Amino acid sequence: MKKEECFYLGKVVSKFSFRGEVLIKLDTDTPQEYEKMESVFVDYNNNLVPFFIEKSALHKSDLLRVKFEDVDTEEDADDLMKAALYLPLTLLPKLEGNQFYFHEIIGFSMVDKTFGKVGVIKAVNDTTAQALFEVDREGTEILIPMNDHFIEGIDRAQQTIFIDVPQGLIDLYL
Repeated sequence: MKKEECFYLGKVVSKFSFRGEVLIKLDTDTPQEYEKMESVFVDYNNNLVPFFIEKSALHKSDLLRVKFEDVDTEEDADDLMKAALYLPLTLLPKLEGNQFYFHEIIGFSMVDKTFGKVGVIKAVNDTTAQALFEVDREGTEILIPMNDHFIEGIDRAQQTIFIDVPQGLIDLYL
């Protein structure tokens, strides 16, 4: 399994017991959906290695307490500290309406209500205080804030996102 075929689920943040249990900080708004997993891929020495889960339970809302098979001691658990966990993209729940996954919209066209065709979404920058669409318009990069009020709709069949941004925002880049 390659990382490109997976989504980031979270990472191991601490040991929980002397029996090899660990706590995983989940990167999700719905941690309960991942409480009954059978396995995950662990980024171990830059390889995705499948780890099977003996038992798991939510711990303090967004942490998942996990006992992996063959991880039976504190030393075994130490070896997994800070490791990132992944699941195949096929396991992501389907989103509807104006909800979307960042990876899903790469390559979509962006059309503004007033401006018209803005360009093609080449990336989403979520390292800033507000996530940004990075849109390519014939070689010029345009940054559009990913604001729910700006997103009018998504046509998945036509791979298009419709927006309505304040007048002049797009013109700043041209």
